Amino acid sequence: MTIEAQLREKLAKIEAVFAGAGTAGERLAAQAALERVRARLAELQKHDPATETQFSMPDQWSRRQFVALCRRYGLSPYRYRRQRLTTVVLRAPRGFIDEVLWPEFQELNQALRTYLNDVTLKVIRQEIHTDASEAAEITGALPSGPNP
Repeated sequence: MTIEAQLREKLAKIEAVFAGAGTAGERLAAQAALERVRARLAELQKHDPATETQFSMPDQWSRRQFVALCRRYGLSPYRYRRQRLTTVVLRAPRGFIDEVLWPEFQELNQALRTYLNDVTLKVIRQEIHTDASEAAEITGALPSGPNP
């Protein structure tokens, strides 16, 4: 199984857990799971009014993944003019963010980061140099003067 296929399978399993799927058949029915989460969001909106929440993403991959996840649930992420590109603002019930969206994002983001790290190391080892370890750390004082 390729790395890409493993990632897709892992993402599907994570989605199934957060959507409340209990059987293999439900995991295959991704649309049904998505509808359940959307229904849960609609129910939360009745009791927990949407509030504006600001998120800061560490990189473009995390930001893109978070925005896509929000859109999947029918939410509209945005940012205000002059805000940093790493900022995402979302109006949604706090309960949905805390119980569903953020935990699912964290799981998916960890899977994505692991995948990107693995691919990066593979490319470096195959195309640049077999030693992809970190630079050596030495003891002693830092040199004075301008850095190169």
